[in-house]
Amino acid sequence: MNRNLLFFSFFTLVCLVLDGTQADDNNPEACETLPSDLHITKEEFDELGRLQRTCNGDIAVNKCEGACSSQVQPSVITPSGFLKECYCCRETFLRERVITLTHCYDPDGQRLTSDKLATLDVKLKEPADCKCYKCGDYSG
Repeated sequence: MNRNLLFFSFFTLVCLVLDGTQADDNNPEACETLPSDLHITKEEFDELGRLQRTCNGDIAVNKCEGACSSQVQPSVITPSGFLKECYCCRETFLRERVITLTHCYDPDGQRLTSDKLATLDVKLKEPADCKCYKCGDYSG
């Protein structure tokens, strides 16, 4: 049986462009790792491409979310007339983990209960920590 694994990277890009001021005088960068719930559905096919089973489940994952200090200022050097410094909330690195989907069904929609088919292990990648990066410079 073909056991393809799902690789999932969950992150949100937020780039707040300001007119030279900071996002918040007390907390100029509010980029953080937050917990989130996600519903995952994974289909498994045999070597001939026929659906063998569909498994799903709700899991808790981390996501990057927040605002980073960015600015736009007039410039005589740039073609647009503005110099933009944009910073985005991104993951510092991804952690891989295996989750088990416990609701599996055959192609007819019948719940699978045999030990071997009742669950499906899926690999996913999620942010382990987040920080502000200059937009376009990050190669994670």
